[in-house]
Amino acid sequence: MYLIYFLIIGLVAGWLAGQIMKGKGFGLLGNLIVGCIGAVLGGYLFGWLGISTYGLIGSLVTALAGALVLLWIIRLIQKK
Repeated sequence: MYLIYFLIIGLVAGWLAGQIMKGKGFGLLGNLIVGCIGAVLGGYLFGWLGISTYGLIGSLVTALAGALVLLWIIRLIQKK
């Protein structure tokens, strides 16, 4: 059940990050990949900063923050 929860949060976070950073989504699989990697990255970053979140909204915020950072890093790499 946790895996399904993680995938749904990742999908929504990836879609939201795509809307914010690019103006459109990346497709179902792209959104899922960006969101899941973003969730892991966001969890690491929030833990490093001492920020803890709980529940559905907290998980979504963490995954979204990580996905936005991931897309920002990808844009920096692509510009070079």
